[in-house]
Amino acid sequence: MSQQKVQSDSQPLLHQHGREIQAFGTVRQLPIGLSHDARMYSCERLNRVLADTRILHSLYKKHHWLMRGPTFYQLHLLLDKHADEQLELVDMVAERIQTLGGIAVGDPRHVAELTRVPRPPDGAEEVPAMLSRLLEAHELILNDAHDAAARVAEGDDGSNDMLVSNVIRTNELQTWFIAEHLVDTPIVRV
Repeated sequence: MSQQKVQSDSQPLLHQHGREIQAFGTVRQLPIGLSHDARMYSCERLNRVLADTRILHSLYKKHHWLMRGPTFYQLHLLLDKHADEQLELVDMVAERIQTLGGIAVGDPRHVAELTRVPRPPDGAEEVPAMLSRLLEAHELILNDAHDAAARVAEGDDGSNDMLVSNVIRTNELQTWFIAEHLVDTPIVRV
């Protein structure tokens, strides 16, 4: 009998479903010294930044895989580095939303509903078009992050600091690195 009990105790309980215990767009009360309204607003703005950042990360990976031409190696490595940095931002922003008592957008299908970054073609584009697409996504995120940082500064110093110190600075630096690859300088001078 004890052998049967041990086997049943170690059997995974598969195909479980539960009820939703917190709806997206709501915040739980946590003792972090911020008002409900400040936390709600911050979570809303941060989820927009998070959705766009997740799409930017995916664009970086896609373009990393599809890169070609004389600067293939340099851009292949650079885009992978930038993708890793965007993934760090994804985790940081999501954890800030959770810290505020909110729900971070997690499902890729939900991200696709929230993002404002335009969808690229399914196939490969020319290298300058791929780089321009990355720059446009960065600019969209930067515009939103600047606005969000200014608006949450009144009631949420932590979100303001993260937006300025991490999201804005990382995106500005990556924009510079990508934009320099679009300067029309011949590779070889005759």
